[in-house]
Amino acid sequence: MASSTMAKQRTKYAYRRVPGNASYDGSAARQLEREEGLTGRPLVRPREKALSRPRIRVREAGKVSVFAIVGFAAVAVCAMLLLLGYVQLAQLSNDVVSLQSEVNTLRGEEAKLRVQYELAYDLSSIEQAMTSSGTMIHPRDSQICYVDLSEPDGVELLNETRPVKGVEGILDSLRSIGGQVVEYFR
Repeated sequence: MASSTMAKQRTKYAYRRVPGNASYDGSAARQLEREEGLTGRPLVRPREKALSRPRIRVREAGKVSVFAIVGFAAVAVCAMLLLLGYVQLAQLSNDVVSLQSEVNTLRGEEAKLRVQYELAYDLSSIEQAMTSSGTMIHPRDSQICYVDLSEPDGVELLNETRPVKGVEGILDSLRSIGGQVVEYFR
């Protein structure tokens, strides 16, 4: 191997052979070297390597697993259910908005009807009609009771009287009933 590389080096740097009698003369070789030096050697471009794609080993197509098919089907079903859920949610929110607007219109209508109802019955005309027919009278001053709420709440314990038994109890109860009847007709 070493001898072959040496032989290549010798041929590379060996003198060119010139035809004729000056072929073995050293002067011709020197003259040739001078000519080459004057003209210059041709530029040698570096060798471009051809681009090649890397070889990729391709695996043979295997069988599709049953579990993969079931998994993809489950994911597809879940996606469809999620989509249907969103559609139902959007529909329900639209229904809620329409019901809210309907409630607002009904509240406005209720307020208008209450005003009409209150205006339909004039209390002063009803009072005048009832007092003129005699079915209703104005209360007297003795019938009006005022409650004083200025004092704080409190309880007073009064001495209880013992119920009277016998004839005295019957007389007391008749007196109280008679007082209530008189008070009623006043």
